[in-house]
Amino acid sequence: MSLRSRKHAFLEKYFSGESVNYRQIISLYTPILIDQAFLVCLSLVNTVMISSSGVAAISAVNMIDSINMFLISTFIAVSTGGTVVVAQYKGSGNEPMVSKSAASTVSTVFLFALGISLLIGLFHNPVMNLLFGGASADVLDNAHVYLVGSSVSYVGIAVQEAVCGALRGIGRTRASLILSLIMNLSYVVLNVIFINFMHMGVLGMTIAANVSRYSAAIIALFFLAKIVANASLSFRLRDLFQFELAMIKKIMFVGLPFAAEQMFFNGGKIVTQMFIVSLGTYAMATNAICSTLAVVLQIPSNALSLAAITVVGQCMGRRNVADARKLTKSFIWLSSFSFVLMALIVLPMFRPLVGLFHPPADIVDDIFNVTLINALAQIPLWSISFLLPSALRAAGDSKFTSMTSMLSMWLFRIVLGYILGIVFHFGIVGVWLAMNCEWGVRGLVFLWRFKGEKWYQHRLIEPASEKQAVRG
Repeated sequence: MSLRSRKHAFLEKYFSGESVNYRQIISLYTPILIDQAFLVCLSLVNTVMISSSGVAAISAVNMIDSINMFLISTFIAVSTGGTVVVAQYKGSGNEPMVSKSAASTVSTVFLFALGISLLIGLFHNPVMNLLFGGASADVLDNAHVYLVGSSVSYVGIAVQEAVCGALRGIGRTRASLILSLIMNLSYVVLNVIFINFMHMGVLGMTIAANVSRYSAAIIALFFLAKIVANASLSFRLRDLFQFELAMIKKIMFVGLPFAAEQMFFNGGKIVTQMFIVSLGTYAMATNAICSTLAVVLQIPSNALSLAAITVVGQCMGRRNVADARKLTKSFIWLSSFSFVLMALIVLPMFRPLVGLFHPPADIVDDIFNVTLINALAQIPLWSISFLLPSALRAAGDSKFTSMTSMLSMWLFRIVLGYILGIVFHFGIVGVWLAMNCEWGVRGLVFLWRFKGEKWYQHRLIEPASEKQAVRG
């Protein structure tokens, strides 16, 4: 048998089923992978650019990004609920409901983000004083500017994410890639102008974020209204103002528990950030650089996690549990293998990569130790802790996955992080060790759930044929 035939047989065996075949998965996954790689590279470039403004600037950006992630992740979670609903309707063959669910996703996420933006605009001072009052004055000054500027941009990125979520639900990942590239390329270009040429520092970064995010939101809506006028998604702008409570309820059934999970999960990260603030500015810079390197290692697996939502969602739209199980397992193994490959690429390049951030010599060894520990821990633990719940959530099992994630974060990562990092004086290394341990606990719970039957017994949508039987 030729190499090409063996490759085809392997892909057919592990990545094809009745609901979807490996060619469809590759065409779905490739744009998401490119998008994730691009996003991470841009994040790396932005971190490098802002590091040229000094340790106080990079510490402030990393500190406020923990709040940004806490808030932005909530409406991204709601858009994920929309992705699941759109994907299940797409899998069931109910095209009119695909369009309605896409419109409801955009309008729901818009309102959600608007409320969050207004709250932060009103209460940014008490939030800063409560969470990071112990930081140095120069860090706090930069942090206030970055938080207010970021909050103004939330609605823009929310609309763009909602549109991309709807497009991923129907498998139009190339379109979502184009929208993401438009937003992020313009963000980097504007950052170069405002930070490197105009030397505006953190203020320039916030202006770049607002211009790029609102421009992308306008283009995204235009794209849905004018370009994607086909059988899969006939979208009209006026559909955004027709709030269908039944459809919003379906979206929020998945999105709201996930949003609550993200709030608690990222809230735990903020608490951890408070530990790190108490360790000093160098520890904050170490954490920022390590976080960036960790995300580089996660590029292929994050893309697989996003693809799993569409794939499993469409399988469950057809009520084909056997395909959902098979493809989820294959995604987990492929994700774990990708971590081995990424570690072999990134670790030998550690010195030149870290050199981009211009870190003080005193923290380079800590950065390496954390990166090495995390790279090894991700291989067996990340996929069952993050990719597997994406698959469960795509089947409608949102409450269980969210409760598990919230409890594991607060019972293990935070408590253990404080004990190892502060009480036992392991510092930043102890905080990251606690995080890796929490992945293991959470992943084992998700594996137990996946082996059972309750995760696929939710009926999120009405099937195209009421007499469809569950296969598997």
